[in-house]
Amino acid sequence: MTEQCVLFDMDGTLYDSGIDFLAIRERLGLPQDGRPILEQLHQCAPLVRSRGISLLHAAEAEGAANGQLIPGTTQLLAWLHERDIRCGLVTNNSRKSVDAVLSCHPLELDLVLTRDDAAAKPAPDLFLLALNKLDCSASDAVAVGDTHLDALAAHSAGIREIYLVALRDWMALLLPADVEYKAATDLAEVRSGIEAWLKC
Repeated sequence: MTEQCVLFDMDGTLYDSGIDFLAIRERLGLPQDGRPILEQLHQCAPLVRSRGISLLHAAEAEGAANGQLIPGTTQLLAWLHERDIRCGLVTNNSRKSVDAVLSCHPLELDLVLTRDDAAAKPAPDLFLLALNKLDCSASDAVAVGDTHLDALAAHSAGIREIYLVALRDWMALLLPADVEYKAATDLAEVRSGIEAWLKC
């Protein structure tokens, strides 16, 4: 029997970094087309790519220094661990920025994976790696995020219990019909959903 686990995104899910990715895109002349900003930058001319990566790193550093935990984060993690459910962080942020956040806001996590560990979402690689490291099958896993990228990556990894917190309308339009998810207004609603899932 494998473990049960919940795999969380970081920004917008457990942590409010305050990073305005739309403003960064506007400064660089990048379209708001649903792709991750790093994917867009890797297709730009070298000077634009270099400037964009510098802006992104600076924004991540500022977000790590000045952001705050989303309400309910520590309570949800504690509730899951009380039930022997393993908790992992699966984020497109850099390892450096995640380490900075966790140094200020220690969280009860069994695993932390960043874009430095595998291909970033919407690729499924980070989720697949997390499932392997936590000895958890996709059918025994829950994914919690706040964007279409989280849902696409989790779905591609075989996870079917997916929660998206405060998903923006334009992101919902980017999700194919076969990518099913449960919309949640906050982490308390996520907890209620997970509790119901555990009883199934």
